[in-house]
Amino acid sequence: MGTKKQYAVLGLGKFGRSVAITLSELGYEVLGVDIDEDIVQDLSAQLTHVVAADISEEKNLKALGIDNFDVVVVGAGELGANLMATMICKEFGIPEVVSKALDTQHGKMLAKVGADKIIFSEKDMGIRVAHNLVSSNIMDYIELSNDISLMSIIVPTIFEGKSLAEANLRKEYNVNVVGIKHGGQTIVNPGPTTILNKGDEIILIGEHTAIQKMEEFI
Repeated sequence: MGTKKQYAVLGLGKFGRSVAITLSELGYEVLGVDIDEDIVQDLSAQLTHVVAADISEEKNLKALGIDNFDVVVVGAGELGANLMATMICKEFGIPEVVSKALDTQHGKMLAKVGADKIIFSEKDMGIRVAHNLVSSNIMDYIELSNDISLMSIIVPTIFEGKSLAEANLRKEYNVNVVGIKHGGQTIVNPGPTTILNKGDEIILIGEHTAIQKMEEFI
């Protein structure tokens, strides 16, 4: 199995397909499962393993060895199958189960059956688009949890040419810089002496209130 996490995506509609293909392109082993044989056939060349099966049946998930996976993404669009697959995966003791919710009520049900992370795909996309519209400097915005957000912005003019230590974003705004995109490269966990150049994109993480304060500033 190696040290890389193994992922399974249950339900290969638009959301599930996007997650599965992206994980595969990032170099991870991905098992894709869908009840529709045409979808399975279509994705056979793009995923490590892809199987046609009813994900709401415990025996099917057991036969697939789903309990060997580190992360399972439940992307099924049908309410019953989505809830059943989430519940079965948690009963199997899978460390992280990420489930797509169809609406707020569905999200509450998923929380009750033990989903570790709940994705409201339309809502999350709407939030990202709205933040992008508010400021031309904001490249992306993602709510990672109820408390923590991640935001990607173009370096504000006031910080151009300064090092991370000089910009002092952690002390001034209580946000951490987790990455800098410079040209075609991304510097992960940049050091304090890293210079913020004009046009660079900085990736920040922090509590919602801190990120909002940063948004107001830029």
